[in-house]
Amino acid sequence: MFINLNQNKNLKLFKIISDVADRKEQSVYAVGGFVRDLLMQRKAPTDIDFVTESSGIELAESIAKEIDPKTKVAVFKTYGTAMFRYKDLELEFVGARKESYSEDSRKPSVEIGTLEDDQKRRDFTINAMAISLNKDNFGELIDPFGGMRDLSNKILRTPLEPHQTYSDDPLRMMRAIRFATTLDFEIEKNSLKAIKDEAERIKIVSMERIMVEFNKIMLSDRPSKGLKLLEETSLLKYILPELTALKGIEDIDGQTHKDNFYHTLAVVDNISESTDKLWLRWSALLHDIGKAPTKKFVEGIGWTFHGHEFLGSKMIKSIFKRLKLPLGQEQKYVEKLVRMHARPIALITDDASDSALRRLLFDSGEDLEDLFILCKSDITTKNYSKQTKFKKNFEYVARKIKQVEEKDQVRNFQPPISGEEIMELFGLKPGREIGILKEKVKEAILEGEIKNDKDQAREFVINEAEKLGLTLVVKNE
Repeated sequence: MFINLNQNKNLKLFKIISDVADRKEQSVYAVGGFVRDLLMQRKAPTDIDFVTESSGIELAESIAKEIDPKTKVAVFKTYGTAMFRYKDLELEFVGARKESYSEDSRKPSVEIGTLEDDQKRRDFTINAMAISLNKDNFGELIDPFGGMRDLSNKILRTPLEPHQTYSDDPLRMMRAIRFATTLDFEIEKNSLKAIKDEAERIKIVSMERIMVEFNKIMLSDRPSKGLKLLEETSLLKYILPELTALKGIEDIDGQTHKDNFYHTLAVVDNISESTDKLWLRWSALLHDIGKAPTKKFVEGIGWTFHGHEFLGSKMIKSIFKRLKLPLGQEQKYVEKLVRMHARPIALITDDASDSALRRLLFDSGEDLEDLFILCKSDITTKNYSKQTKFKKNFEYVARKIKQVEEKDQVRNFQPPISGEEIMELFGLKPGREIGILKEKVKEAILEGEIKNDKDQAREFVINEAEKLGLTLVVKNE
């Protein structure tokens, strides 16, 4: 079978590669994800991999020189690879190779091989296809493992025996689930069984590499598909045991609670319809993480999860640290939304005070909209009338908050009187009194005792300072 490359936007590049390889008497093939996505008519790639049955480094350097003598080629001699940029593409060239693995590492021993050897070492049949760029068979699809058939049937299958494929490089188990999720494919049954059998091998993979795949699942259209597969294959318990701890329903005296694991997956899918923000999706994934350790059955009341938001937020840092996720603003953002995700619900009453609304505004700051997206996504009831009622309630709170914000300007609060101004008023040096007075001003504004106004704040500070024994400095005119 031949693939018509004449309409491909990279035809000029492919012709240059073909000409250079012909002059050097080397074979050359486009392989991997580029071939898969071309056949699936997916969006144009940002990188293309090429295999040659000779030196990939020498071929890359010759092609780069042919395109532009000033092109910089990055060479990785250990792996026999070289890469350079061409327009908006990253091109990588490698010599065909065989691989063998040891029990305790996913880094293979490598030796020179044929194209077929190179195709055998790839993870899935849909990634093991190659297109020849050689002069005598330009455009020929080389597909020894039926990748084209599996593409048509939307099946993920390994070129070799699946236990061997996943044991050799356990990261492929994560890639299988990622591709199943992002491409909406099914994992072939023997392959799925092999992942279950080899799941513990994921422990030899670095957490950074695992998280690259996990985050691609989280950014997919329907992350729950991948999350369910991770749980079904037991991989999730090695990555996020706090999440699998939410699974299951307990029954005492006929009183049950919802399965918080599947509820969480529904929330993640809901939020994915509203946002592409990775860390907002993570907030949905971890919003109920504190429910397992706070779950309690109380006679006459039933199941309770008191304080799960607070405890859950406290768990975030250790989870992020273990998973090698960013410990800066991203972690603090997720902590904040997990801690606050139940706050708006408490305000769905006519008698919710302006003070409570101001505090929600103050505490959420610029993340208020994201908090509301999370809260709405947390509505997973299938009862249409209940769902409509809950959403109307949130809209009601949003209107009330908008009214308070327009009136009091509390969001992204800045004190109307600064510490420097307080020091000048009372002739003070930096010290604890300044912090006390600034905190009192903030509390007075949030409680509605004074307006967010400089003159009112100044008068309030003078009165409070007197209680602390401070004297106003009178300036001589």
